Amino acid sequence: MKPTYREDVVSWYQTFKNYSFVFSTNIYEFTEAYHPHTWSIPIEFKGSIVVYTALSALSRCTRNARLWCEVALVTYFLYVVDGFYAAMFMSGVLLCDLELLAQQNELPCFLNALAGFKELIFFHLFIVALYLGGVPSFDAPEIDRTILISKSPGWIWLSHLKPQAVFDAKWFYLFWAAFLAVASIPRLPWLKRFFETGFCQYLARISFALYLVHGLIIWSLGDRLYAAVGLARPFHKDGIPGWIDKFPLSQKGPMGLELAFWLPQLIILPVTLYAAEVVTKLVDEPSVKFANWLYKCTLRPQVLPPKHQRSYSVR
Repeated sequence: MKPTYREDVVSWYQTFKNYSFVFSTNIYEFTEAYHPHTWSIPIEFKGSIVVYTALSALSRCTRNARLWCEVALVTYFLYVVDGFYAAMFMSGVLLCDLELLAQQNELPCFLNALAGFKELIFFHLFIVALYLGGVPSFDAPEIDRTILISKSPGWIWLSHLKPQAVFDAKWFYLFWAAFLAVASIPRLPWLKRFFETGFCQYLARISFALYLVHGLIIWSLGDRLYAAVGLARPFHKDGIPGWIDKFPLSQKGPMGLELAFWLPQLIILPVTLYAAEVVTKLVDEPSVKFANWLYKCTLRPQVLPPKHQRSYSVR
């Protein structure tokens, strides 16, 4: 915090202008000061630029050339340079390309040969995705995540798969978890039906707002409730000392399944969903409509061809 409001506004502007330039190397100063979870927005924008550029470059290639180029780009971003986010976006392009080819029965021959084992293969790939998605991770600057993974049960051998180019080890495993999960879900009917339920579709609709508000709810309401039930942290003594151990609950049981952990969720989850719904209606949807309106304002007016008119001969 700055001494005056004016200095705060100036500081906000200076950090935001760097954050708004997605190619800047200093995008984290703004997020650390104002909203830590928004660090991913510039990263996603860069991934979108990679997708748009790749689609433009490969649009006139043959099927096989296009697929090989997509695989090459994924490999480059994941194994040659530290571009996990670009690898994720390009793998999405690859999956979408294969999906469209499958709808037209134009998949490469070796994939068609495996069609009879599709559900068996993707069931096991989904299990692998769930396992890799649980990669051990701990946010602390003094801890090397590669060493953390190598010392975790069940991850000793997997830790050797991380390429040298990847700086933060967890993203390599999360890439494969995401890729295999997205590839598997549409091909497992029982799982696909679950994600097509009304509640899952509702979560998809409010997903961006949920991404924006969940941290704010946790840091404000969540911190107080967890401190009240006995799950206090050291910094709570300085920030919210009056909330500590107000309504202590049992902390017995496996980690993550304690009553003191689950009971506050009966309040936190509905409040989070409500806040996400409000932000969706008041911010997300209007901003999309505004951007669409602004885009249409820049378009050249369409000139419709004249309709055919019957000609009558005059006698």
